Amino acid sequence: MSRSTQRSICAGMLTLQAVVMFLAGLVLTGVTDLGFAASFGIGLGLALLCLLGAGLLGRPGGYAVGWAVQVLSVGLGFVVTIMFFLGAVFAGLWAAAYFLGARIDQEKAQRAVQEERWQAEHGDAG
Repeated sequence: MSRSTQRSICAGMLTLQAVVMFLAGLVLTGVTDLGFAASFGIGLGLALLCLLGAGLLGRPGGYAVGWAVQVLSVGLGFVVTIMFFLGAVFAGLWAAAYFLGARIDQEKAQRAVQEERWQAEHGDAG
C-alpha cells in the first residue's frame, strides 16, 4: 500500500513549523529580555523538536511529539504574546492535517477494498 497521507501532510506541517519556530527564536532576541543564547536556544530547540517529530511519524509516539510541539508553540505565547496567535494557527493546521489525513487514509483503504472486490467480480475488463 502507498505511504500514509496523514503521515505525509503531518510531516510537511512539522517541517514548515520548524522553520517558523527557528525564526521565532531569532525574533525573541529583539523583543524579550532573555538574551541571545536563551532566545536562540528556544527557537532552535523547538525547530529540532519539530524535525524529530516529523521523523518519528509512523512510529509509536510520533504523533504525540507533534501534539507536544503544538502545546509548546502556544505556550511560547507566555514569553511573547504574538506566539499565542501563531501557535494557535499552527495547532489548527496540525489538527487539520492529523484528522483529515486519517480520514483520507481510511477512504483510500475502503476504495482499495471496493476495487479489489469489483476486480474479483468482473475480472480484467480492460
